[in-house]
Amino acid sequence: MDGSGFLFVNRRRTQLKVLYFDGDGFCVWSKRLEQGQFALQPGARAGVVALSGTGFQALLEGLQFEVKKRYRLAQCPGSYVILEYHRPVLKRRDTEQLITTPAPANVHDRSVADVSFLAGMLIDKFLYHLPLYRQHQRLLQSGIQLSRMTLGTLAARAIGLLEPIYKAQLEHIRQGRVVTVDETPIKAGRSAPGKMRSAYFWPVYGEDGEICFPYASNRHFDNVEKILGAKFTGGLQSDGYGAYERFVELVQAVTHAGCWAHTRRYFERALDAEPQAAGEALRQIRAFYAVEEEIRARGLEGAEKLALRTEQTLPKAQDFWRWCDEQCHRPDLTPSNPPSNPLSKALVYARGRIEALQVFLHDPDVAIDPNHIERTLRPIPMGKKNFLFAWTELGAKQIGIIQSLIVTCRLQGISPSVYLTDVLQRVSQHPARDVIDLTPRRWKILFADDPLRSDLDRPPPA
Repeated sequence: MDGSGFLFVNRRRTQLKVLYFDGDGFCVWSKRLEQGQFALQPGARAGVVALSGTGFQALLEGLQFEVKKRYRLAQCPGSYVILEYHRPVLKRRDTEQLITTPAPANVHDRSVADVSFLAGMLIDKFLYHLPLYRQHQRLLQSGIQLSRMTLGTLAARAIGLLEPIYKAQLEHIRQGRVVTVDETPIKAGRSAPGKMRSAYFWPVYGEDGEICFPYASNRHFDNVEKILGAKFTGGLQSDGYGAYERFVELVQAVTHAGCWAHTRRYFERALDAEPQAAGEALRQIRAFYAVEEEIRARGLEGAEKLALRTEQTLPKAQDFWRWCDEQCHRPDLTPSNPPSNPLSKALVYARGRIEALQVFLHDPDVAIDPNHIERTLRPIPMGKKNFLFAWTELGAKQIGIIQSLIVTCRLQGISPSVYLTDVLQRVSQHPARDVIDLTPRRWKILFADDPLRSDLDRPPPA
């Protein structure tokens, strides 16, 4: 059925009139329903609807139209966009001087990279661990010629702009009452032809959901003082590495909290040699974690959290230490230095850290173990599987800077892409004395509702 038609339905949708033009003249049909209503085809409310002959017949008969929806997951190939800016250029006739409007603001002056490209490149490399040489291949496939050296320079310059924010975040963590510290290795710089130097990140986790990854060329204990500062007087939670214990001996005001996860690990290693005794130790330690699970389930904080630990965990801990003393007096556990029996090693480890392992029973802000920092430092080993090493120590420091901000964004529940797009533009405008406001924790409060966008996300001018 060809031609155009107009449908008129009354408010009760019981009467329908059709005005149809067949090329020579107009035809009018009218129909009234004694029961029910006309059900118009979806899309009719927009003013125009296409009807086949069968559909028109169904409409006149009062049949109901329905739409069956089905969804499919599709993917658009990664793409790049070239933004084109037009600036009028005027020339004075008398002096032949050229006059034009200022160039649009950009993160780097005279750079071909928009802020969206910089943020996307950093997210791809450090959040999704896509090395720059693979991003370079993707650019070539899109028909864009940009050298790998240029990509590396753009990334380094962007991270350099973020370094003051990283330093402000690290300083805020240092001022906290409880911090958690760990260390994880990385290959950075050449120690000899064909050999890379073993270096370390020392992740520092603050009580406000922030983390920083300071870089150090070694694992010496003096790095703890360099990272936390000589004036640090709060609580330090860590594993059993001796560097932290030496730092606590030098700084008397620091309270050292131990790790029950590492203590548990020692007893797990003793299961083969001493299944009954090690199993009993693990059963008792499991009871400590059951209380922590209840605390999380009930959402307890502060005094309520401490009261439950005092009521339930403290008696269990006292029973555990008495059990350890009984095991140490077993005649079949021959003392040796160092201990050879796996159970003896576990007992020596636990009994040598009684005070540190009980700190969480007296301070509700201290966790039972530092596993929360081990979860947040996963991007470092995941990244190493892709970039393998940092060619220079400066590159390793830059990895620590950008990972500090990206991981903190995830801890704070904000989009790293939106955050980087905003702060890369805002950092040059923001007062240096207030740089703390650009850390993810503060940015979430001050700027997340109205972040700065790329020109790519702005509507074109009319």
